[in-house]
Amino acid sequence: MRVAVVSDIHGNLTAFEAVLADIRQCSPDLVLHGGDLADGGSGPREIVDRILGLGWQGVMGNTDEMLVHPDSLEEFASQSSAPPDLWAAVREIASATRDALEEERLAWLRELPRVKTQEGFALVHATPESCWRAPVADATDAELETIYGSLGAPVVVFGHTHRSSIRSIVGQPGLLINCGSVGLSYDGDPRASYLLLDEGTPSIRRVEYNIERELKALASCGLPGARWTGKMLRTSSPQMP
Repeated sequence: MRVAVVSDIHGNLTAFEAVLADIRQCSPDLVLHGGDLADGGSGPREIVDRILGLGWQGVMGNTDEMLVHPDSLEEFASQSSAPPDLWAAVREIASATRDALEEERLAWLRELPRVKTQEGFALVHATPESCWRAPVADATDAELETIYGSLGAPVVVFGHTHRSSIRSIVGQPGLLINCGSVGLSYDGDPRASYLLLDEGTPSIRRVEYNIERELKALASCGLPGARWTGKMLRTSSPQMP
């Protein structure tokens, strides 16, 4: 069985369309999403509508949760060392995205589960317990087993950090995979990223897309924080507002 997992699209319709074309060439039996679908990009409505139309199942990401449960953002922000200006910008973008999606799409996001299990693997956005907190990159095997072992799956797939990786672990899961980000790469590579599992063998696929087209769409969409998102797209790295 061939399974594709896309995550962290963040409303980037240009990147999404490029990845969708690549997925169609790969012809997987199943496509799942890892959350963080709409917030922060030029096409939040279009992304949700396309995924609904394609019938892709998946899990809730932290920005999805933020859109439908604003208190989750406030709880996380209250424990964060990041400057208040960052959270003010996040709130402003979330408010505009929430208004753009309208209730029918928000209701669908509200029903997304935290965990999706398939034969041979499990999918979460960050961890089984939280959409907001993923383990640090240098976490030990023992720490990762404590976090993900309860899923009881030999392979666990997650996103959230916008940095793809494939790591073998002594214990369970035996394989921990970060599928990276479709729409907002943080690893210095501007290409979109997604995971293809072919009979359990993982590969991270990187897909080029027209970033300048997405930057133009951002500039004209009226989204608060569009310049901030643009900085991150240009640098393929996290930036302050």
